[in-house]
Amino acid sequence: MSDKLLNIFHQSHSGSWAFIVILFVVSAIFYRQKITPMILRLFYLIMLVSGIGMLIGYGFPVKYVVKGIIAIVMIGLMEMILGRMKRGQGKESSTKILFVVWAVLIVIVVLLGYGIF
Repeated sequence: MSDKLLNIFHQSHSGSWAFIVILFVVSAIFYRQKITPMILRLFYLIMLVSGIGMLIGYGFPVKYVVKGIIAIVMIGLMEMILGRMKRGQGKESSTKILFVVWAVLIVIVVLLGYGIF
């Protein structure tokens, strides 16, 4: 894979992560809206496609495969949190625990992505 294509994947991947975090927070604050979760799901797809492209380009290093698995778990957590908030279960302690787990996982994913771990 060419360096130019790998750079495109990298830029779209890191940009989509930034948008995902911002859109998730906005969706959690305005949980009754329908458009922000839809846009958030679009960025999930962009993040997944660019991440898989980078995995192929780098030859599937174990560190990044683990990061990808954690990212898929994070997507599930975000959908669970938004679903609970939409159903009115947002103030329960289990939802707050999911928020804490999500925050810890986002830190781990960012640290793995930038090579700190």
